Amino acid sequence: MSNEEIMVSRGSTSSRRTVRKAGIATIALVAVLGLFTAACSSSKSSDDTAKPSGPTKAAWIYVGPINDGGWTQAHNRGREDAAKALGANLESTYKENVPEGPATAQVIDDLVKDGNTVIFATSYGFKDAMQAAAKKYPEVKFVQATGDDITINGASSVSSNYDEYWGAGEDTQYLAGMAAGAATKNNVIGVEAPFPIPEIIRQINGFALGAQSVNPAATVKVVWTKSWFDPAAERQAAESLVASGVDVIFSHQDSPTAGEVAKANNIPWVGYDSDQSAAYPTVWLTTAVYNWGPYYTEKLNSIRDGKWSQENYYGTIGDEFTTMAPFGAIVSAESKSAIQAEQAKAASTKSFGWYWGLSDREDQDGKVQIKKGQTLTLKDLYTMSYFVKGIDGSPKG
Repeated sequence: MSNEEIMVSRGSTSSRRTVRKAGIATIALVAVLGLFTAACSSSKSSDDTAKPSGPTKAAWIYVGPINDGGWTQAHNRGREDAAKALGANLESTYKENVPEGPATAQVIDDLVKDGNTVIFATSYGFKDAMQAAAKKYPEVKFVQATGDDITINGASSVSSNYDEYWGAGEDTQYLAGMAAGAATKNNVIGVEAPFPIPEIIRQINGFALGAQSVNPAATVKVVWTKSWFDPAAERQAAESLVASGVDVIFSHQDSPTAGEVAKANNIPWVGYDSDQSAAYPTVWLTTAVYNWGPYYTEKLNSIRDGKWSQENYYGTIGDEFTTMAPFGAIVSAESKSAIQAEQAKAASTKSFGWYWGLSDREDQDGKVQIKKGQTLTLKDLYTMSYFVKGIDGSPKG
């Protein structure tokens, strides 16, 4: 099966990236594992890998702190879930606040010297260092979150001991957008976002289309922070959006700082990566969350079983990789019902992106980028560089 043909797959483009509760039932995990097998875009396999006699040493590289309240914290919970599942068969460690770029290489070198044979990197900016290390250390497995080379350039562009993984967060953000579209009164929703890359662009597009599906007059205003985790910049961006007149905020950042701004101004808020309903009960709507634990557990078990198979994993609502955080008290019963109906539709397809081709989708200049009835491929998603109609802001940053 080619990458272009995959509908439920297994990887994005720039950066990283709550985990639901650690105690996921074994039967659910088995189901997920089966979908993982059906969903992967495998290119190269090495089933003859020697099985380890002792615990597997695995390390995680994080772009932010493990208590960021978002992306990194979610990945670390996934690591903890895997540690519980594998028990004595896993010895795990992590490095937090690792800079993206040349400094990543030294961190990887140190982890390999420490005996780690599996390294997970959770930010897109780690990709180049991970690919270089895969060539340098062929006996080590390198697994890159939100990477895009296997899908865009083909498996031959990277070493066979290098993997990529991510999921359809744009689908759950479509659902969150429905909550935002129903909540706005002046039809202007603010979005603070980190970097103008396909991963973020497609999630903002999905969010905007979700808002417009329940409120055709809804518009979205985007402000870029140029950082994954910078509470000061996030606060400034959120405050600027409020000053410009938005009455709902979606924060595509790694911290919940925008929630503080939303609370101070009593306006609804959509967060990212984690359930913040308890911390911000008066303004919380919902958001997309990711279930990293089963993926990490399955990947490590497959390596231990000598069944490494290179892939670009792209989890979906159908395999419960990405799902919705609980609704806040301010979400109406009508809105909940509409969102849950769409979520059930997505789950039944076992695929991603059911909404892109519901009608012709124009970009900001009025050019049709997606035709009615069109199904987007992973490559379409990984190379998305335009904003859909109704978004105020440049996709170039």
